[in-house]
Amino acid sequence: MTKFVFVTGGVVSSLGKGVAAASLAAILESRGLQVTLIKLDPYLNVDPGTMSPFQHGEVFVTDDGAETDLDLGHYERFIETRMNKANNFTAGQVYTSVLEKERRGDYLGKTVQVIPHVTNEIQLFIQRGAGVGTPKAVDVAIVEVGGTVGDIESLPFLEAVRQLSLQAGRNDTVFVHLSYVPWIAAAGELKTKPTQHTARQLREIGIQADALLCRADRPIPQEEREKISLFSNVPVWGVISVWDVDTIYKIPRMLHEQGLDGLICDKLRLNTPPANLRRWDDLVRDIANPQGEVHVAMVGKYVELGDSYKSLNEALRHAGLKNHVRVNIHYIDAESLNNDTWATLERFDAILVPGGFGVRGVEGKICAVRCAREHRIPFLGICLGMQVATIEFARNVAGLADANSTEFDPACPCPVIALITEWQDEAGQIQTRSPDSDLGGTMRLGAQTSDVVPGTLAHRIYGNVVTERHRHRFEANTRYLDVLQRAGLVVSAMTQREKLTEIIELPPAIHPWFIGVQFHPEFKSTPWNGHPLFNAFIQAAIKHQQSRAPTPTGS
Repeated sequence: MTKFVFVTGGVVSSLGKGVAAASLAAILESRGLQVTLIKLDPYLNVDPGTMSPFQHGEVFVTDDGAETDLDLGHYERFIETRMNKANNFTAGQVYTSVLEKERRGDYLGKTVQVIPHVTNEIQLFIQRGAGVGTPKAVDVAIVEVGGTVGDIESLPFLEAVRQLSLQAGRNDTVFVHLSYVPWIAAAGELKTKPTQHTARQLREIGIQADALLCRADRPIPQEEREKISLFSNVPVWGVISVWDVDTIYKIPRMLHEQGLDGLICDKLRLNTPPANLRRWDDLVRDIANPQGEVHVAMVGKYVELGDSYKSLNEALRHAGLKNHVRVNIHYIDAESLNNDTWATLERFDAILVPGGFGVRGVEGKICAVRCAREHRIPFLGICLGMQVATIEFARNVAGLADANSTEFDPACPCPVIALITEWQDEAGQIQTRSPDSDLGGTMRLGAQTSDVVPGTLAHRIYGNVVTERHRHRFEANTRYLDVLQRAGLVVSAMTQREKLTEIIELPPAIHPWFIGVQFHPEFKSTPWNGHPLFNAFIQAAIKHQQSRAPTPTGS
């Protein structure tokens, strides 16, 4: 029978519920339990697919094509279980499902209300994500409730998990509440009052926390923990200090040493072997002891918010671990680059252009590609990064001076990047789109497989076949492939049915390491193995560094 751990938050957002939930899952998995995680997002968007990264951070994509909250990336990086569409749902999806049922007459003419209809639907979504009643049912489902206690949007979700806890039974559910304990510099002390208030708010809606994770910039002394315990009705051993650390991969050990996993296993009556966190200890040791460092310029348009490229940042750091170096990421605003400034990128060991949407910053990204190509700097273009690499090559090498994408200029005379209207997904279903389609329904999404051309850089990295996750709307225009290939561009992987470009590269005679991919490889990187494409990219950066002058300092 599946047991549930509900993780809620209070006081302020962005405290790290996702990392805390993933860390707890990692500890329970190390005890031999089969664990999954589910993220509940209270906003009314059907999914985050059309939300700006400035609003919500990156959109994480699963193998089955779900556009999800970025916390699912943390989940996949911390545990072995892979996420899917059932592991993340929003209030928009819940209300859509309820209204569709009402239109079909499923409620037999009853007045449809938040309680019980919406809360029942939330419980069904949670049980579906945990595989309840199926052979895929897990031992423990950790359910992260987005937002903070007191938010109007979160109330139906909190009521739903309260009801689910009541129905499941005392020893089948645990509530873990994440709160904030601020350090007030003027007073010279930590203040526990915000945590006292949020624990009381939680009790007022019928939920008693079994454990409190108290976030602070420093360890919380025993005296403050005892005070929090007294006012929150949580035993002192359930008041866990979670302080700032230099790497999130220290969190599993931190929580374990304070007994969080033991508390939860006792409450859920789970008899398991002791936690084995050796792999996490080894990982932290490797992070702390690099044998060198490289400097990578990431040229994007969302550089003001680090979460916009969360999985990408982690993938680069994972590749650094595989190559025993620290990867210093330098965020370069694409709008700052032009024909007069692009050469400033010469000083870096490698250049990466990530994905994105819209015309803003595109010409700066094209300048970054030109710098990498002309100065033989290792280059990796991801999704839009591959597309601007195609445009740059078409303009400056293949002689197509007017080359562009119809995303940026619908009337451009040389649309080397364009919207395709039909493709086949991994299930064999034909998907269609047009310029007038809803933005949320025109993506090529999820894992897709392509054959790789032997003898290419891509083949040395991937072997005969590449399967990666996609999230994009525009494609390399097949009408221009011949002229680009005659000019020296190598198309090293294409989809089997539509012959859509998946990987481009430059041959060794032109460039030592230059590759662009239409998919998002960062979504499959883990701290244990990295990802073969990023591993090779950082290896190329090391070689480039060794062949030239010293690298820059700072970020």
